[in-house]
Amino acid sequence: MDIKLSQCFIAVDDHDKALAFYRDVLGLEVRNDVGFEGMRWVTVGSPAQSDVEIVLEPPLADPNASPADRQAMAELLAKGMLRGVIFSTEDCDATFERIRAAGGEVLQEPVDQPYGVRDCAFRDPAGNMLRFTQPRGQ
Repeated sequence: MDIKLSQCFIAVDDHDKALAFYRDVLGLEVRNDVGFEGMRWVTVGSPAQSDVEIVLEPPLADPNASPADRQAMAELLAKGMLRGVIFSTEDCDATFERIRAAGGEVLQEPVDQPYGVRDCAFRDPAGNMLRFTQPRGQ
């Protein structure tokens, strides 16, 4: 069986701020920008991984969701309670410095982890945690 990741989703509350971060700071390319029923989905991806995409979507991308459910999701997003993604990098320290210099909200400076990676962490403009890992020994 050949199964590979194709897309993952990250909830954002402001697509323009998210684009400024994911495109301009992280260097991801915009692959699609679609509106539907008052909502917006923007697809970004690494130029080095043309077959993997990250979809920046509304906090509750369901046109039939109740106002209470929309509010609950918005509150969880604002608290940073929704999961983000983990990126790999060849140089964790250089990646950290580049994102920090661009104004990224630092959660964790680069550190060697006991599970074999050096990593750091930031919050995106919506509050999602993003980690950047480098296998130790690189």
